[in-house]
Order: sequence, then structure tokens, then C-alpha cells
Amino acid sequence: MFVTSGRRNVTAVPITEILVILIAGFGAGAINAVVGSGTLITFPTLVAFGYPPQIATMSNAIGLVAGSVSGTWGYRRELRGQWPMLRWQIPASFFGALLGSWLLLHLPPSVFAAVVPVLLIAALVLVVLQPRIQAWAKRRSEAAGRAAEHLTRTKLVLLTVGTFAVGVYGGYFTAAQGILLIGVMGVLVSEPIQRMNAAKNLLSLIVNVVAALTYSIVAFDRISWAAAGLIAVGSLVGGTVGARYGRRLSPAALRGAIVVLGLIGLWRLLA
Repeated sequence: MFVTSGRRNVTAVPITEILVILIAGFGAGAINAVVGSGTLITFPTLVAFGYPPQIATMSNAIGLVAGSVSGTWGYRRELRGQWPMLRWQIPASFFGALLGSWLLLHLPPSVFAAVVPVLLIAALVLVVLQPRIQAWAKRRSEAAGRAAEHLTRTKLVLLTVGTFAVGVYGGYFTAAQGILLIGVMGVLVSEPIQRMNAAKNLLSLIVNVVAALTYSIVAFDRISWAAAGLIAVGSLVGGTVGARYGRRLSPAALRGAIVVLGLIGLWRLLA
């Protein structure tokens, strides 16, 4: 049945649809905790059940907040010592998400249709090249007499601007924002990929919360709260499971998972 508004309660949803959305929410929560791009599971699922794209986007963003919370909590240990960067990245994500949410409500979805695949390809290339880029940056830092972990003012500015740009993208369309963040940070930050993944989870959570609050305030009657609730339940559990096992992956395995899921996401976007 095609849904023309967000006013639909759980009792009106077929049991098959409930189960599928719950499973999709679980998968999205787990993938977001480990990689990012879980939206590429839940968004097509809602659209397949007849939810219009804008309603699906807003309902999905609200539902995935729960998974972002559990995924961020699961990676809390890896967040220690990252405040010098996060104190700049957090407001950048916040204001970027505000702008992105505004764009979703005022611009047609076709505006970003050609840009999203290009951004995702660029991010995947950066993830693949990250070890070589970090090794090159380390040699330059050592040649200049600085510690490899030293974050220069130029890098901090670029990191903040890049985080803001990803925040805009995430506020507009949350799919693969985690992969984009890992790509940006991998070029500029000399941190292990698991620590960058922890920062990615926190920043993605901020973007999702801002987007969810914005949609709830300005488009309350256009949100399917039944779908959002089902995704929230599934993603809450999925985020916990994803963080538990994702933290055990080796850097190479985590990087491989990011690339594989990113390519799958790219295929789904193009298809």
C-alpha cells in the first residue's frame, strides 16, 4: 500500500512489514557502528513498502538515532584523548547537519543525485590509500621535527571544514556519511582506524540527532512514527552488536569491510 502521509500506526502495519523493517533496522545499526552506510538498508526497505522518499528519509533518520547511541557507547573507550579534534568537529557536524536538514526540506532530491556517488567513490579511494597517506604524512612530520601525531593548524582547519561538509551531506541524506568521515579523517589525522571509527560514530550521532529534531519540529505530520519506532528498536540492538564485534576487527579487516560495504552501497545508489 502506498503511503501518502506519515500518519500510520503499528497496528495498521502488516506483521511481515514489521519484521522486515525490524531486521533492516538491526542490520543498519550494526553496519553503522562498524562502517557507516546502514541507511542503504533501511531507506530502500521503506521505499519498497510504499513510503515516499522524503517520508522514508525523515523516518529513517529518526529511527537510526537509537542505533547511533548504542554504537557510540560501544566505542566509548576509543574516544579517549580525542577531545583536541572533537571540540572542533562536534560544532562543525552540528551546524552542517542543520544546513543539510534545511536543504532536504527545501530542495528536490535530484539535486544531490549526481554528487553522492562521486563523494562515495572519493571516500573509498581515500580509505584504501589511507595507510600510504599516513606513512607519507609521518615522514614529512619527522622531517620537520614534529611528532607524527601533531595536528597542525592547517590540518585542523581542513578537518573542521571537511567535517562540516560531511555534516551537510548527512543532514540531507544520511547514507554513507560514516565512510565519508573516515575518508576525510584518514587523510588528515594520524590515528588508528578504530579510533577514527569511534569519532565517526559520535559525529554521525550528532548529525542524526540534529536531523531528527529538525524533522520532528517542522515536519511532524509527514513522519511515519511507526516505521521510525521499528527502525529504532532494531538499530538499538544492532548498534550494540556491531560495536561489540567491530572493535575486535584488525585495521586491515575493518578497512576491507568499509570498502566492500561501500561498493555495495555505491551499487545500490546507482541502481
